[in-house]
Amino acid sequence: MKKVNYAAIDIGSNAVRLLVKCVNEENSAELMSKVQFIRIPLRLGEDAFTMGVISEEKAKKLIRLMKAYKQLMKIYDVADYRACATSAMRDASNGKEITQRIAKKTNIRVEIIDGQEEAHIVYNNHIEQLFISGQNYLYVDVGGGSTEMNLISNGELKSSRSYNIGTVRILSGMVKKEEKKALLNDLAELVREYTPINIIGSGGNINKLFRIADKKDKKVSFLPIKSLRDTYEALKTLSPEERIRQFKLKPDRADVIVPAAGIFLEIANLVNATGITVPTIGLSDGIIDSLYTKNKI
Repeated sequence: MKKVNYAAIDIGSNAVRLLVKCVNEENSAELMSKVQFIRIPLRLGEDAFTMGVISEEKAKKLIRLMKAYKQLMKIYDVADYRACATSAMRDASNGKEITQRIAKKTNIRVEIIDGQEEAHIVYNNHIEQLFISGQNYLYVDVGGGSTEMNLISNGELKSSRSYNIGTVRILSGMVKKEEKKALLNDLAELVREYTPINIIGSGGNINKLFRIADKKDKKVSFLPIKSLRDTYEALKTLSPEERIRQFKLKPDRADVIVPAAGIFLEIANLVNATGITVPTIGLSDGIIDSLYTKNKI
């Protein structure tokens, strides 16, 4: 039987990702397997959050990258794909124009999705196996431009929210006070209604933080808050160049990993969580899961 491949393109504020997965045989342990994953750090948020537009230089690079991704999807015989752009393209006044140029040059349709839809896609990752009946979970995805939070109680999605608080936005000094206040108020409200709350973390930064932390439970992918705080303090004292050398980080990860750790620590502190479960899933996985569901119907 011919393998069916699906692809997701995630145009984020820090990087642009292509994920290709194939559907496994019915008796396989996992529904899908990763075929290819490519991550290019274009950092569109540097332009969008400070100038309100994406520069022509980065727009041209993005179009070239979409051409490359188009060819790769052909090589992997991708049956269906979805391309989503998030916070940086939402903020950029020329975001829609760039998606039109991409469509004209590559025939790839890019959707600029809002924060609410991004939060839902991140949640729709078939992660039911992580939930224990009767417990409360806060699914947190920290990106370059925004943070998405989904509150799941007793297996049901109760709240889905997005905030313009992300790593590139923090480094650019472009997080608004009212956005931070909204996050704090919403978390206080959730804590009053749902206690205790367990955190599930998503995104490249929390996965990297988990890998470099000293004390963790690899079997269940659990990162204690104390270990995360120790890692955060160790990273914070180093320059990005020192982080690259000492922790073998990529240059585009070395600066954003500290604000990401700070966001997770603040959320964990506000909900009194003892640790964070770190499965290796994200927006791209959610996009592919939705493609599979759509084509299966």
